[in-house]
Amino acid sequence: MSAEARPEADGDEDGALSPEAKSLYLRALRSEGRLTDVDGRALGSDAQCGPLEELLELGLLNPEVGPPGTFAIKDPRQLAESLSNGMQLQATELLLRSIALSSSLHVLGQEYQTHITQPEPGGSIEYVQGRGTINQQVATLLEGCSEEMLTAQPGGGRGTEALKIAIDRDMKFVQRGGTIRTIYQPSARYSAPTIEYVEEVTQEGCQVRTLDEAFSKLIVLDRKVAVVTVGGEDNRDRAAFIRDEAVLSYIIGVFDNQWERAIPFTGGHEIPRQVVSSMRRQIVRMMLQGVGHRTIARRLGLSERTLARHIAELREEHGVETLFQLGWKLAEQLEGPTPLEAPALPKDPLDPLDSYQ
Repeated sequence: MSAEARPEADGDEDGALSPEAKSLYLRALRSEGRLTDVDGRALGSDAQCGPLEELLELGLLNPEVGPPGTFAIKDPRQLAESLSNGMQLQATELLLRSIALSSSLHVLGQEYQTHITQPEPGGSIEYVQGRGTINQQVATLLEGCSEEMLTAQPGGGRGTEALKIAIDRDMKFVQRGGTIRTIYQPSARYSAPTIEYVEEVTQEGCQVRTLDEAFSKLIVLDRKVAVVTVGGEDNRDRAAFIRDEAVLSYIIGVFDNQWERAIPFTGGHEIPRQVVSSMRRQIVRMMLQGVGHRTIARRLGLSERTLARHIAELREEHGVETLFQLGWKLAEQLEGPTPLEAPALPKDPLDPLDSYQ
C-alpha cells in the first residue's frame, strides 16, 4: 500500500506523538521524504512548540543539505530500535537507583522514628482515618520495634489474606528478638486459616489464648504506642494511636487481666470442653435476653451456620424440638438470676462511656 493510500490515524493513544505531528510526517513522506520550513510552519504558528519541533525533537526529521529550512525524514523502525535501547538503559538505571534509595530511606526512616516521633512529655493521641492509612502507619511503627507486641483480635477467625500478611510481619518481628501475645475470641478455634497461623507462630515462641468476653481490637508495640479502633467493632476505618504513658499503662493492665483469664490456644481442631461450655453459656444468656441469632453470631465472632449447629446440639441435649421449648428448659436450669434479670454481656473494658457512669 502506498503512503498516499494509508489512512491517517486520528491520534496517538499513548500521547507520544500528536495527530498534527503525524500528519506533518506523512506530508513529508508524500513529498519524497523531504520537508521545507514553509510546510512545517503551515501546521503550527510557533515552530518551537508546533508539530515541526515535535518531529525534530523525536528524531523523525533531521536537517538536510539544501535550502535553509529543509528537512529529511528518518525511518521510524530504526528510530524505534534506538529509542527502545536508550529507554531500557534508563529504566535499568532508575530501577537500580530506586533499590538503593529505598534501602537508604528505610534506614533514615528508623532514625526518624527514634528521634522525631518520640512522644512529648504527657504523651499524645493521634486519630487516623482509613484502613489503608492505619495499616501503613502500624507497619511503619512495627519496623522500629523489636521487644514486645500485644494484640487483641475480636471477631472470630481472620481471613486468609490478612493472615498471610500477619505471618510474614510477625515472623520478621520475632526474628528481631520480639515476643508476641495474642488474644482471640473462642470462635477463632473453628477457623482453619487461623488454626494454621496459630500453629506456626506458637512454634516460634509466640503465645495465643482465647477469651470468652467482649473486648476491642488492640495492638500495643514495645509498650510505647497502642492502637485501638474508634467507633466500635463495626467500624474499623478510624483508629487512635496512643502514646500517653498513663493511658498506655491502663490499657496494658486491662490486657494483662484479660490474658490471665484466657485459655491457651496452640492450634489443632480439638476444642476444649471448657471453651465449648463457656461459649454455649453466652449463647444461652443472649437467647434468653431476646437477642437475635445474627447479633449473637456477630458478638461471638461465629458464622451463623456454626451458631445454628451449637443451638441444634443444645436442643438435642435437652430433648426439645423448638427454640421456645429450649428457652423454657434453659431458663429452668440456668443458675443465678431469672431470665428477666439475666445479666447483660460484659462491657468493652475500653468503652469510653464507662468513664462517665
